[in-house]
Amino acid sequence: MLRRYWTGKQRLPAIIPADAPAEVREMARIARVNVIDIVVQALTQALFVDGIRARDEETGDDVTVPVWQAWLGNRMNKRQAGLHRATVAYGTAYTVVTPGEPVPVIRPVSPRQLTAVYGADPDWPVMALEKRPTAGDWRMYDAESVYVFYAGERGFELLGEPLLHGVTDRTGAPVCPVIRYRDAEDLDLEDEAEPEVSAGLAGFASSQTRVVAGQVAPLMSLQDQINLTSFSLKAAEWYSAFRQRWIVGWTPEKADQRMRAAASQLWTFDEMPDDVQLGEFNETTLDGFLKSREAALKYAATLSQTPVHELVGELVNLSAEALAAAEAGRDRKVDERKTGLGESHEQTFEAVGSLMGIDIPDDAQMVWRDTSARAFGAIVDGLGKLAQMLGVPQQELWDRIPGATQQDIRRWKAAAAQGDALAQLTGMLDRQAVGGPDPEVDPDDGDNG
Repeated sequence: MLRRYWTGKQRLPAIIPADAPAEVREMARIARVNVIDIVVQALTQALFVDGIRARDEETGDDVTVPVWQAWLGNRMNKRQAGLHRATVAYGTAYTVVTPGEPVPVIRPVSPRQLTAVYGADPDWPVMALEKRPTAGDWRMYDAESVYVFYAGERGFELLGEPLLHGVTDRTGAPVCPVIRYRDAEDLDLEDEAEPEVSAGLAGFASSQTRVVAGQVAPLMSLQDQINLTSFSLKAAEWYSAFRQRWIVGWTPEKADQRMRAAASQLWTFDEMPDDVQLGEFNETTLDGFLKSREAALKYAATLSQTPVHELVGELVNLSAEALAAAEAGRDRKVDERKTGLGESHEQTFEAVGSLMGIDIPDDAQMVWRDTSARAFGAIVDGLGKLAQMLGVPQQELWDRIPGATQQDIRRWKAAAAQGDALAQLTGMLDRQAVGGPDPEVDPDDGDNG
């Protein structure tokens, strides 16, 4: 059901009878205004990982390069959008980390294809079961092995021997190689079930549905309201949005007479005009339907912390400051998701590092792309003031430049290091040309004459 609401393919309103005319059912079909997808897209398009920041405390080496190469090798720059989108929409999604060559395999999985069972440890599941439609098999994961099943004539049968995956946690203990991503943390997520009324063949029936997290479930009722208002608007447009004329005392004898009468702006009759009466019905005003739908869209924007102009479409001459203020609520919501999803990404890198023999420090941080509505010049100006007024090293601010990727920063640092070496060589040659002392050589050393 969540998938149907997310993609705008939810069932028609239950108030429409099963024997309704074809045009009524068609109007109900095209009256589905998919607001939920806009809310999901507005949030996930602001979530994009550009890198990971981590350094070994003992050696001082940058440990992000090998694990980040595993991220790039699995094309996670592209697949992370699907992972974030499923997490935001359904409230939960997963990654599965297994051995591979030349780098470990990272696979994002929808909660519609994988379920995990958790025990005392909220970070690592006890076991997980995954359905793989493209591969045609099922996989079960535990703390040591991966079991591959296929559906045979006698039920599920084990395909080959279990495969050891070798994923461990920070203490070195074996764990199930499944990492859970959540849209928001809710400590009381599973304590309530909400009654739902659905339309069945025999009328209305009541069922129980579990309340889940995510952006789709809280907006389902409001999505139904918007669809119903849009259907009423279409019905009013079709049946009564134009003036309808009526005639008393005259009936067309043939179909072509009825067509000419319907298309005529001026009607004339040769006989018995006193017995024929003409009139018309006034058209229905559509302003009420339009205002009702606009109010519902604004209400959806408030509930989901989505900028109103993205749902209503009203964006008239807004300055950069006004646009940033309009998107402040969404930015706070995005920051919360970056914190939660970032911890899950770090756990994924921890699993990857265990297979590559690399320890990921506890203070590792994800580098997120800045997608806020702030002007680029204002951001650069602020970074410059941090470097000049507060003494923050310039290279430490490069990853805060909007659009700068991990690869860009690595190239900049290499170019800066090369530039420093050239500057030192040039300075030494200049000093030697003017007879100045070489800073690397002690001028009081007797060996220098």
